[in-house]
Amino acid sequence: MKLRYALALAAIFPLLAAHGQNICADALSITVGTYSVDAIDGTDVPLPVCSSGGTGATAGEWFLYTAPGYVTVTVSTDLPQNGNTDTRVQIYAGACGSLTCVGGDDDSGAGLLTIAVFNAYAGQSYRIAFDNRYSSAGFDFVVTEQPWNPAAISFTNQSVNTSGSAYAAVDMNNDGRDDVVSVTASNIRIHHQQPDASFLMTDYTTTNADNTPSWSMAAGDIDGNGFLDLLYGGGSGVTFMYANADGTGFTEVSGPQYVFSQRSNFVDINNDGDLDAFVCHDVQPNVYYLNDGTGNLSFVQGGLGNTSDGGNYGSIWIDYNNDHKIDLFIAKCRGGSQVPASVDQLHRNNGDGTFTEIAGPMGLGGYQQSWSSAWADFDMDGDMDVLIGASSFAQGGHMLMRNDGDVFTNVTAGSGFDVFAGTSIEWVAHDFNNDGWVDILGASSTIHFNNGDWTFTPIAVPASSGPIADLNNDGFLDILNGGNIRLNTGNANNWLRVNLQGTLSNKNGIGARVEISSPVGTQIRDIKSGDGFRYMSFLGAHFGLGGDNVVETVTVYWPSGMVDVLEDVATNTTLTVVESLPTSVATVDTRGYAIAPNPATDRLSISGAGTGQRLTALVLDASGKVVLRQVLQGASVDISSLKSGSYLLQLISEEGLWQERFTKI
Repeated sequence: MKLRYALALAAIFPLLAAHGQNICADALSITVGTYSVDAIDGTDVPLPVCSSGGTGATAGEWFLYTAPGYVTVTVSTDLPQNGNTDTRVQIYAGACGSLTCVGGDDDSGAGLLTIAVFNAYAGQSYRIAFDNRYSSAGFDFVVTEQPWNPAAISFTNQSVNTSGSAYAAVDMNNDGRDDVVSVTASNIRIHHQQPDASFLMTDYTTTNADNTPSWSMAAGDIDGNGFLDLLYGGGSGVTFMYANADGTGFTEVSGPQYVFSQRSNFVDINNDGDLDAFVCHDVQPNVYYLNDGTGNLSFVQGGLGNTSDGGNYGSIWIDYNNDHKIDLFIAKCRGGSQVPASVDQLHRNNGDGTFTEIAGPMGLGGYQQSWSSAWADFDMDGDMDVLIGASSFAQGGHMLMRNDGDVFTNVTAGSGFDVFAGTSIEWVAHDFNNDGWVDILGASSTIHFNNGDWTFTPIAVPASSGPIADLNNDGFLDILNGGNIRLNTGNANNWLRVNLQGTLSNKNGIGARVEISSPVGTQIRDIKSGDGFRYMSFLGAHFGLGGDNVVETVTVYWPSGMVDVLEDVATNTTLTVVESLPTSVATVDTRGYAIAPNPATDRLSISGAGTGQRLTALVLDASGKVVLRQVLQGASVDISSLKSGSYLLQLISEEGLWQERFTKI
């Protein structure tokens, strides 16, 4: 089969009188065709090695290929005239001196011949380099192209035994893998994802919830014990389900206040390091719950959407102006002429616990019917843009808005959304095909694939709106549809997942900005609890990388103001970033505090001059990972959830940092 294919190619593409160049910088430009290499004697040795066989080459021959479109490229020496010549090829993106692997091959052809296949992006150049790892003899090779669709993904189905009618797909036990969550009034069913991508189902019986999540669900670690808590947004009120210290049960707490809940979120509203909760109210001003640091929540109404008759539907917390203070956008929905209950709102975070509503001056105070909005940097220029997706065309249609810094500009015309007739209450933004350009899921079974030029291609997929997460740990985002997991079939594109662990900031890093740089460009994600309207998707930052094989920098801007930067990060993996402590924090004299007993079983008592003030306690394991975070109300730390072993306790106060090792038995 291979020989017949090679003969056919030779007939189609006649031998071209062109030869490789000896150094990377002078690589010979080639297109589709058959080429001859007299001998491999160039002085520039191809590195890094992208194929098998390791290092050992002493010479190379270099060619430069530029893709005319999105094409799958095959580079093959599997031609009859080459006999059994031992060839090897490396294929790179990037500039000479900073090359990254895109593909390569040693012996995929007949005998010792080579067949390398890679997906090329329109207009991008690639260096094709043959080396003499096994032979310096001359040979011929052929280059062919076949169109490919960078949006070519689909979904297969995997059944999962869920219960109830509200769903989340989040990492409930902090093991780095997303889980499936479904609930009823008296039960929380979690399918914990295992290392082999299977699921282990566990039912947790709860006190009967006063409010079920008939309108929305949110998840976040309110008390910092390492396990996610849940918020149920019901038609009459709000219920919180607190995970216990080892994640084996939940405690139900319901507020007495009437709340006609719509979208709900966890977010640190006053930026004190503790996770608060926000809930849209359909018929009154919005409500929120302030955390005292131990998970106790105080009810507040008004101040973040004071419309007397509500109309508040789709809240989402994003940093629209890049000041690293999280802002609030509310998609509003109220039919007829009910203004302002149908006018969208943008609340700018002033950084002092107050917010200013500025949707009108920013060009976002539209009068339409929307239940949710999809925020992302759609043009990869470093700021957040938005699609305000229509739930009805009665008061207008979809609005695609480009962030131009001091105003948002309507770029709907010509984008595809101007002619898209579908409506939905669920609009979310994620990169489903891992090409680096953020796509939009909405109108049930349609993904609008981002073409990178402010146009979107709607493609129907066998999946509808639901929680988004990586539910088989393969680096591609899947969708939970009730009792079915729609698994993304993926493609050859690379990816990076970034999970956050706050220390001074809230445990989940909600409200943080994650920025990465790679050859495809600079991408940004804001960590948020609750997007779309109803569902709870994964907590983290997912990045598609296209053909990029390395991420040059990962930068995390934490809500606390801390900034962490990592360089030369590997791709196709999950990176966990733990928030650093500021270098400006002074070390408190070791005589300032004392802990007892040591060793301890369930609780550490703290004595010293500073125990009357607010203290943040961090417990680090032997690897330096923060395994416990508590804001102390009193002079003790609950360590009952820790396994036996040696730990480091850090106490952070206004005076600085104090630390001491202890043993849990």
